[in-house]
Amino acid sequence: MGNEELLQIEPQELQFPFELRKQISCSMQLTNKRDNYVAFKVKTTNPKKYCVRPNTGVVMPHSTCDVIVTMQAQKEAPVDMQCKDKFLVQSVLASPGATAKDITSDLFNKEEGHNVEEIKLRVLYVAPPQPPSPVREGSEEGSSPRASVSDNGTISASEFSTGTRTHAEPQVLRSHAEAQGLKSNVESVDNSSEVKALISKLTEEKNYAVQQRNKLQQELDLLRRESNRSRGGIPLMYVIIVGLLGLLLGYILKRT
Repeated sequence: MGNEELLQIEPQELQFPFELRKQISCSMQLTNKRDNYVAFKVKTTNPKKYCVRPNTGVVMPHSTCDVIVTMQAQKEAPVDMQCKDKFLVQSVLASPGATAKDITSDLFNKEEGHNVEEIKLRVLYVAPPQPPSPVREGSEEGSSPRASVSDNGTISASEFSTGTRTHAEPQVLRSHAEAQGLKSNVESVDNSSEVKALISKLTEEKNYAVQQRNKLQQELDLLRRESNRSRGGIPLMYVIIVGLLGLLLGYILKRT
């Protein structure tokens, strides 16, 4: 951009690392290399989709202002990841010492004779940054050691990493053995728990059988006692009846 422009804007394109259902922000920097105060205003063709902070302001002489543009979370991806949205940055000379409160819409009205400069920015969707890939130790294990010592006796990084892996292998084996032992202990605990549960169940069934046996024994004893009382009552009644008949017969014979 030429020095005749009121504000220099970087970057010239607003790039958003597009991701669904996620707010995404990018920034642009407004630079004023003049000796004058410059007021600015940021517009967009899709104001419901973007939030601009600040969207108006004043850039003091030989200073910069950062503007943050936030795209609201999108539910659908655009076709071919193409975006037709655009931004317009208007700038105009402001009075010395002006602040954001002094900015009015009339200040950017060309019909009133204001020299308003306009710069258009387009929007691009780019792929989101990929997370760093983890270090693959397997590829290093297959490689031959490349130990070297510098002139001052310092061990190289390749030798250090090889030594570290050699020292770490027994620890990995021990950890694996401990894990296997822990697994065996867990299985033993599980088997022991099953045996205990089976013993408890058998004990409960035994106690129930004993209770039923005792109950039947009590009922049998009760029946025996009632039967004995019944058998013991029949001879006594027989004796009484025979006695009464004897007395009655004797009384009849005596009167005759």
